[in-house]
Amino acid sequence: MKAIIVNKPGGAGEMEIGEIPTPDPKENEILVKVFTTSLNRADILQREGKYPPPAGASEILGLEMAGEVVSFGSKATRWKKGDKVFGLLPGGGYAEFAVIDEQMANRVPSNLSYEEAAAIPEVFLTSYQALVWHSKLQKDEKILIHAGASGVGTAAMQIAKTFDAEIFITASKEKHKLCEELGANHTIDYKADDFAKKKS
Repeated sequence: MKAIIVNKPGGAGEMEIGEIPTPDPKENEILVKVFTTSLNRADILQREGKYPPPAGASEILGLEMAGEVVSFGSKATRWKKGDKVFGLLPGGGYAEFAVIDEQMANRVPSNLSYEEAAAIPEVFLTSYQALVWHSKLQKDEKILIHAGASGVGTAAMQIAKTFDAEIFITASKEKHKLCEELGANHTIDYKADDFAKKKS
């Protein structure tokens, strides 16, 4: 299969399209034909040699993908061939095919494109875990989101908005408009203001 190969740690110029073996799904994994992947900071750090993949994970970049199930391991029963899925990977998304544990795959909602689905796992799952599982965000609460214009920040604002939260964000001034469009009620310029003193 074709995949993005990193010749040596460094900038984007170190990447090229190469040929590598198509991975075989283990007993609880599915093999997905990748239609879209995404780019996040961890991918950049890995390309630069600063974020090694977990032991046993693919050396290929790409922590997120969306595509179609093409085959599965001997004990994988949750999905069938042709199902549209997306998910978070330990690596391998920058390739024509990727393997993922069947429990880590999610069905692509009918109202989302593959491109939209591939942008969900890293930032939206991180935000949901922080806001809902750990912080137990409640309806109409106030919430402060640092780095509001970051990937996780933009996802967190959208999730908090569904709780009708009063959303405060920190970001540089030029990013305030974007944050307001995504649901921020109050914007704080972290370069000029003290967020701890901001009340409204």
